Amino acid sequence: MRISLKVAAAVAIAVLASNQIALAKGKRQQQQPAVSAEDAAKNKALDANYKRALDSVPDSKDKTDPWQSMR
Repeated sequence: MRISLKVAAAVAIAVLASNQIALAKGKRQQQQPAVSAEDAAKNKALDANYKRALDSVPDSKDKTDPWQSMR
């Protein structure tokens, strides 16, 4: 009985340790590469164009009711 309890404890410690190792490895892989000046300028221009496009879309004043014909 004592041997199986020791084995179970060892397995539990191994599982917990492997979890922490996997989490640490994942955090290292999530680092984003450095952005060059050209890419930063291109992204800034894309953001400006996107905001300008959103501003050109008129706001809808009327509420649409998809269930209107069902009532």
